[in-house]
Amino acid sequence: MSTAYAPTGITRPTRTPRLRLTRRGRVVITLAAALPFAAGAVFSALNGGDAVATADQRAVDFSYVTVEAGESLWGIAEQVAPEVDPRDVVDDIIGLNGLDGAAVQPGQRIAVPVAYAAD
Repeated sequence: MSTAYAPTGITRPTRTPRLRLTRRGRVVITLAAALPFAAGAVFSALNGGDAVATADQRAVDFSYVTVEAGESLWGIAEQVAPEVDPRDVVDDIIGLNGLDGAAVQPGQRIAVPVAYAAD
């Protein structure tokens, strides 16, 4: 009785199982791929209305004031409109010039609404 042995060092190739997707697996993969697009569409729809242009455009007439050393917007507001609450004037100047805050630099030209300008 003879036994057959495989020669040493020779291995049989192993088969890798084929990936088979079921219908449910295809649905899950499709939904996972579509989810970022759906989230982007919802995000765009919710935030898209912020930059709506309107036909209501009011012309604002203004003049320029040059900031002197040691001056602040509060001081300029008191100069150009002594009869008006300085907080309102400062807010208007900040809005007209698109400033981030009330800080100004010497030599800076800022626009002041003509309603307040004391030329």
